[in-house]
Amino acid sequence: MAKTLLSPIKSLVVALLLLAACAASCKRDGSKNASLNPASAAAVKAQFDILQDSVNVKWRNMTESDDQKIGVTRLLLRELKTQPGANAAQLQALDRANTRLKIRRYNQQTMASSDLIDQYDTAQDSLLQAVYPVAAPNGQAPSENARNFVEGIQQLDAGVVAFRVQYDNAVHQYNDYLKLHQTELQSLGGKYATLKPLPYFTIGAQ
Repeated sequence: MAKTLLSPIKSLVVALLLLAACAASCKRDGSKNASLNPASAAAVKAQFDILQDSVNVKWRNMTESDDQKIGVTRLLLRELKTQPGANAAQLQALDRANTRLKIRRYNQQTMASSDLIDQYDTAQDSLLQAVYPVAAPNGQAPSENARNFVEGIQQLDAGVVAFRVQYDNAVHQYNDYLKLHQTELQSLGGKYATLKPLPYFTIGAQ
């Protein structure tokens, strides 16, 4: 008789344990799903931070390449000053113009004015067009160092468009995501509450 009474009780206990285990499991799964919910503000922030980092990396790569071009131009002008018959006044003027380039260069906000980009490009192009004939008249550089510097500047100058395309692509993703999730980002407060779209190099890329 005791055996027949114990069996239903044991079954009830097992059933209760199973229900408790299921409830705990469902709760854990629900919490996990909530944390991974792509619509949550935390998930939006994490993805936006990745896109923002990508924009910053592309900008840094581009500006570092431009800095390097300015630096190699400076080394070239110093090399030319050591050559016999060098026009010291001319080289000094070119060196000053090269130094001013960094001051004139646009940033991620001011480049919203396409005129600033055009002005900078014109200033740098004009400088290089003035430097090349002095550095390698008739295509002949006065020294091996001068020739290497000229080739280095030309290679860096040829990479400008590629860097700008990469930056524009990163900004395109950044701006699209910002537009889509601006409400969630603003709810985070701080810097996320005042985010604005970034300007492009390419006119009409928006």
